[in-house]
Amino acid sequence: MRASRLLSVLLLLQNRGRMTAQELAEELEVSVRTVYRDIESLIAAGIPVYAEHGPSGGYRLVSGYRTRLTGLTEQEADTLFLAGAPGPAAQLGLGADLAAAQLKLEASLSPDLRNRAARIRERFLLDAPSWFRRAEDTTHLAEIAGAVWNQSRVRVLYQGWNYRIPPAEREIDPLGVVCKAGTWYLIAAAGDGRPRTYRVNRIHEIAILSERVQRPPGFELAEFWAGWAREFEAKVYRAEMTVRLRPQAFPLLVHVWMPVAADAALAAGEPDEQGWRRAVVPIESEHHAVREVLKLGPLIEVLEPGSLRARVAREAAETVALYAR
Repeated sequence: MRASRLLSVLLLLQNRGRMTAQELAEELEVSVRTVYRDIESLIAAGIPVYAEHGPSGGYRLVSGYRTRLTGLTEQEADTLFLAGAPGPAAQLGLGADLAAAQLKLEASLSPDLRNRAARIRERFLLDAPSWFRRAEDTTHLAEIAGAVWNQSRVRVLYQGWNYRIPPAEREIDPLGVVCKAGTWYLIAAAGDGRPRTYRVNRIHEIAILSERVQRPPGFELAEFWAGWAREFEAKVYRAEMTVRLRPQAFPLLVHVWMPVAADAALAAGEPDEQGWRRAVVPIESEHHAVREVLKLGPLIEVLEPGSLRARVAREAAETVALYAR
C-alpha cells in the first residue's frame, strides 16, 4: 500500500508539475503529515523532488526528470483495456490513435499483464448505444472535436428541436463534447456567453473561424453536464398522473416505459382486495401519457387527472370501433 502511494505521488508530480502538500493529500485521501513522510521517503530513495517556498510554493520534480515506471497492478491494467471505446474514438477520428496507444501500453506491460489484457479483449465488450437505434449522423464530429481542442469559434447551420422551423446559422464557441448512450452533444457558448447543449447530428454545416474561443470563467465540462442533465430530466417530466395497476403490469413496466416512469410505478403502494396497486407516475404531457397508458391495455387505469382519463377512454373507444368494423 505504501509503495503504491509513493508511486502515485511521483506520477502526480510528473504529470501535473507543482503540487502543494494539501493538494497531494486531497488527491490521495491521506493526511498532510503522511504526504510529508512520503516526500521524505522519495528524496531518500534518490528521486529528485524539491520544495518551493512561499505563497505559490509546493513540491516539484527536477526539470526534465521522467520515470518509466508505471507500476500498474492487474486491476489497473484490466481497467485501462475495459475503458477503451473504439466506436466513439473512431467517430472522433481517433480510432488509429487509440489502437496505437493500446499497442504501446501492451508493449510496456509485463508478460503476465499482457496476457490478461488479451483475455480482457476476448471476454468483455462494451456496446454503449441502446437497442433498436440507428447510428446517428456524426459527419461533422471530427471537425467539432478539432475546434474544441484548438479553441476555435465555429459557424454552424443548426436544426433546432422544432423541425417545422428551417435550420438557422449560429456562431458559437465550442467548449466540449459529450457522448451520452451513443448520442453526441456539443457544449458551446452562444453570443451571450452562456454554455448551451447542441445535438451533433442536427449540425448540417460547419465552418471553422479564425476567432479564438473565450471560455467562461470557472467552466468545468463534467460539472456543467451533470447539472444540465438534472435540469433536462426535470423539464421533461413536468406533470404527474395517478394510476392503478394490475399485478400482471409490473413485469412489463421496465420494457414499455422509460426508467423514471417505471421506477415510480414499481414503488406503488400495497395492493387492494383485487390486487390493484395505486401509484403516482411522472409524465411529459397528456399527449405522451396516452400512448404510455395504452401500451398496458387493461392492466392499467388512469384515476387522475380527469382530462387524461377522458383522452385514454376516447382513444380506447376509437380503437374498439376500428376493429369492430
